[in-house]
Amino acid sequence: MSKILQLPEVIFGTSGLGNLYVALPDDVKNTILRECVQHGPRPLVFDTAGKYGAGLSLESLGKGLQLAGVQPDDVIVSNKLGWLRTDLTTPEPTFEPGVWKDLKHDAIQQISYDGIITCYEQGNALLNGYKAEWVSVHDPDEYLAAAQTETARRQRHQDILEAYRALHELKRQGKVTAIGIGAKSWKVIRDVAQEVELDWVMIANSMTLHSHPPELIAFMRHLSEKGVAVINSAVFNGGFLTGLDYYNYRPVSPDTHPALYEWRTAMYRLCALHHVRPEAACVAFGRRAPGVKSVALNTTNPKRVAANAVATQVVVPEQLWRDMVAEGLIDAGVEGWLY
Repeated sequence: MSKILQLPEVIFGTSGLGNLYVALPDDVKNTILRECVQHGPRPLVFDTAGKYGAGLSLESLGKGLQLAGVQPDDVIVSNKLGWLRTDLTTPEPTFEPGVWKDLKHDAIQQISYDGIITCYEQGNALLNGYKAEWVSVHDPDEYLAAAQTETARRQRHQDILEAYRALHELKRQGKVTAIGIGAKSWKVIRDVAQEVELDWVMIANSMTLHSHPPELIAFMRHLSEKGVAVINSAVFNGGFLTGLDYYNYRPVSPDTHPALYEWRTAMYRLCALHHVRPEAACVAFGRRAPGVKSVALNTTNPKRVAANAVATQVVVPEQLWRDMVAEGLIDAGVEGWLY
């Protein structure tokens, strides 16, 4: 059984530092990081990945922490591995087109024993003086989904296990202290967790105010019983729940996804009725879910950092949850742990 990691209630996501949805100037990124250092709960933890801006997030994080005067021993960097920076040879990056802005590099998925070691070494080089203390395999669900045949899928599954063999060797060598997984598909996380010893899992887009399947809740309880920490990420469904026209990092509109917008409008109405900001409701819901030790929050607005740092402390009236259940916005099954 793993010893549950000591996590702050909020860790800082860094996809915005990789120009997610918008290209931020360097001075804005550096200001965001200074605010994180000033206001963030301890231990100070940043979650990053080679996929974020094809390594741009890693570079920006390293530079910003250095400018903020943060010593490497005073920060924990969690790097989700599996995407390797490559040269940009097309008008825009080939991974997640339309999501990342103004990039100078591309990225390819590299999940294997050697591939994950290469990603780890490249990540530390891009961090420029800082090193990843927590590591994981990023997007194994996407890697499996790209298989064209069942034979190819079995091979890719073996690649994932080999990647974890590499990570466990890094841990035995004392180069990293914790191993996890980050994926949008919680079912793939569940499959991997059955075969690999993990210290933490990062569930993205899956346990949110809008989406919270009972099977996932049961799995999260199981993880907690095993001593595996759960980090809840993307509790805004990629920004949609806070007003963006992206759902789980894909563009949406009222014409193409009317039900999504109707749900959001109803949620906003109830939040206003109870004087609760929608983002506060999303964070409170995501943090209360079974087994969750921390919520990963990301922003491109320096003025939001201080509020994010204490977002889990906002008190949400119980009646808001009851009203959402009554209107069918959230499932009645949450009653056992939400209120």
